[in-house]
Amino acid sequence: MGAFKAAAIQMRSGTSPEGNAVDLERLVREAAGHGATYIQSPEMTGALVRDSQARAAAFTSEDKDIIVSTARKLAKELGVFLHIGSTAILRADGKLANRALLFGPDGATIATYDKIHMFDVDLDNGESWRESAAYEPGTEAVVTDINGARLGFAVCYDLRFPQLFRAEALAGADLLSVPAAFTRQTGEAHWHVLLRARAIENGAYVVAAAQGGLHEDGRETYGHSLIIDPWGRIVAEAAHDKPAVIVAEIDPAQSAAARKKIPNLKNSRDFAVNTTPVEAQSLRGAAS
Repeated sequence: MGAFKAAAIQMRSGTSPEGNAVDLERLVREAAGHGATYIQSPEMTGALVRDSQARAAAFTSEDKDIIVSTARKLAKELGVFLHIGSTAILRADGKLANRALLFGPDGATIATYDKIHMFDVDLDNGESWRESAAYEPGTEAVVTDINGARLGFAVCYDLRFPQLFRAEALAGADLLSVPAAFTRQTGEAHWHVLLRARAIENGAYVVAAAQGGLHEDGRETYGHSLIIDPWGRIVAEAAHDKPAVIVAEIDPAQSAAARKKIPNLKNSRDFAVNTTPVEAQSLRGAAS
């Protein structure tokens, strides 16, 4: 397994898939120009659209989607693995999927992954999000081969569910992907620490391409795209919220070395959880 260069492209997607496809092409070409052979874009590369009617008008099926056709063309022309972190895809049943797509150097689709965990939350700054009202969650984790590495898929809010990454690591993933559109508030609090934790606890590289800045639909995302090594070190960062490209070397041997030093995947054991109620008088500080 040889080393290769990976890139994360940071975007500020607007409401027009056509406009975002132009930005995607420019940034992918820049990443390939730096020698990257695996290039990842952020969650919702195609468009960030809050209004439900505008969203219905903006998105279409995979075979008609401009982001899909642009990515397929670029992957083949540049001879790279191009990972669209996600874009909204209209399913055959009329529902939307928040779908990641990986295209190989021949332009063929290698794998797709539908985001499993839906971001349904009311934040204390007044923001409210109900992702499940717009998207149908996926049901399968995905691991596939690229450049001699094993790539595990995730999207944004999946980051907060470590069992997904552990399952992928146990299935052989030594490169974990977390394309995202983290809000500024949650990003400032948790982005770096959660990504470093996923890398450390799985002995894997993490590539996390992010959306950043104030978007056309009014939302604000954190940016700070990251590439992290299996020891938890940040090896590349876009330390701002502007469109950018970051590049770093991925060496699968470093993942194997980290797992040899900290063999927690190998040492993992099944266990039961005892939920027997504890008597009140045995609780520390309980009233007598």
